[in-house]
Order: sequence, then structure tokens, then C-alpha cells
Amino acid sequence: MMEIFFETKDVFQLKDMEKIAPKEKGITAMSVKEVLQSLVDDGMVDCERIGTSNYYWAFPSKALHARKRKLEVLESQLSEGNQKHTNLQKSIEKAKIGRHETEERTMLAKELSSLRDQREQLKAEVEKYKECDPQVVEEIRQANKVAKEAANRWTDNIFAIKSWAKRKFGFEENKIDKNFGIPEDFDYID
Repeated sequence: MMEIFFETKDVFQLKDMEKIAPKEKGITAMSVKEVLQSLVDDGMVDCERIGTSNYYWAFPSKALHARKRKLEVLESQLSEGNQKHTNLQKSIEKAKIGRHETEERTMLAKELSSLRDQREQLKAEVEKYKECDPQVVEEIRQANKVAKEAANRWTDNIFAIKSWAKRKFGFEENKIDKNFGIPEDFDYID
């Protein structure tokens, strides 16, 4: 379809394209509108509404300029990448100065490695005894207090519903307990 625009260098309406495309380029008439809309969406074909008609056009010079702009952007990205690469190489060379493998350096690296291993072991040991930490114990106590208050609140709600059901419907308390699976020793948590 782009060849039609580039060869004729003309402006077309949709109905013109639906006649020309199947004859000249073998594009099915049913798909001309979709292909044309896809080209417009991709910015390869320009579209303008004039009055009640849509006009479509694409000139080779626009495509050429678009490719040139893309090429310029890619070239600038390439040069930036090359500059970064050069800077990183210089940084690596600068960092290597004074870092020659010596016996002392090897010994220090081994010591560092053993200290890191020891640190990991100590962290694991601290983690093992974490439940004895006073702060963790206090958090557990607070969580237990909140859970106990919530349980008592729901127990209060159940007693209120049982009382309401007895008054409203005249049910016996043991039948309510049996039907709703409430145990006989159901009471507040102390």
C-alpha cells in the first residue's frame, strides 16, 4: 500500500484506495481500511479530515526524513554508549592501580572471607534465639492482649444475639446452643 502512495505522490480518499489497492497491489478490498488505519496509527501515512471526508497521503521524502532522524538518534546513542564504555574502561584501569596480587592482599582477602562467614553464622545464631528477645516477647504479649479483647468482644456479641433470639422468637438457650454448635462451657476468656 505504501508503494501506491510513493509511486503516485497523490492524496486519496478511502473509497479511492479501496478501488486502487486490490487492482494494482492485490490487497483484498475488505482489509484495505484496516491496513490503511494501521499505517496511519504507525505514523507512516498522514490523514486529515476535510469536511466530511478523510484524505490520506504519504510522500517518500517524509519517510526518508523519518529514517534520517532515526539514524541520527541511533548514532548519538551509539556514540554515548562508546563514550560510557571508554569511561568505564578508564575507571577499571584506574582501580587496578595499586591492587596487584600480593601475599598480604591474598591474606587479607581470606581473612575478609572468614569474617563474612563468621558474621553469617552469628546472624543465624541470633535468629535462632530471636524468640527470647524482650522486644519480641513484648510484641507477642501485646498481640495476645489484642486477640483476647477481640475474642471477648465476639463472645459478648454471641451472648447478645442469643438474648435477642430468646426474646424475639422464644427459643430456649440450649436449643440455640445446639443448633449453632455453641459449646456448653462457652464463656469469656479471663
